[in-house]
Amino acid sequence: MLEASILIVFPFCMAFAAISDMLSMTIANRIPVLLVASFAVIAPLTGMDWQSLGLHFAAGGMVLALTFGLFAVGAMGGGDAKLLAATSLWFGFGLELLQYLVAASFIGGLLTIGIMSFRNSFLAAFVSHNLFLRHIANAKLGVPYGIALGIGGLLTYPSSPLMVWALARVTAN
Repeated sequence: MLEASILIVFPFCMAFAAISDMLSMTIANRIPVLLVASFAVIAPLTGMDWQSLGLHFAAGGMVLALTFGLFAVGAMGGGDAKLLAATSLWFGFGLELLQYLVAASFIGGLLTIGIMSFRNSFLAAFVSHNLFLRHIANAKLGVPYGIALGIGGLLTYPSSPLMVWALARVTAN
């Protein structure tokens, strides 16, 4: 049961956030709240020591402080900032967090270039009323960075501490 929650909660939240941001340009507060609350319940049950648990929360807090600063100057959306902090909690301090941040940044850069190119193309006018692409085609809106955070999270999650623990338990049986 514990392994199943590790295998399901984080990937579901990342996929939901990415799709939600693409469709509505918002990431509901319930997604970061669910990520933080589920981590707070799951991590101690895996046997994670208090020091490691504290470092995971410190990583999330540090990322929240940095992203809140970016939000304050208008460089990042509030939903993106909260999602990035909540997902950082699952990675903790270490190489895994760096891999996640680099992957999300690289994917976000490609996404931004792609969306800006798309918005300047003749295709944007044709899909401006399409439910799935209308926000992406709208040049007045920002980039739905939750897509990059979701993809980056899904790509790097297999190396996260909780996922490594869960996979070791599942394969040992």
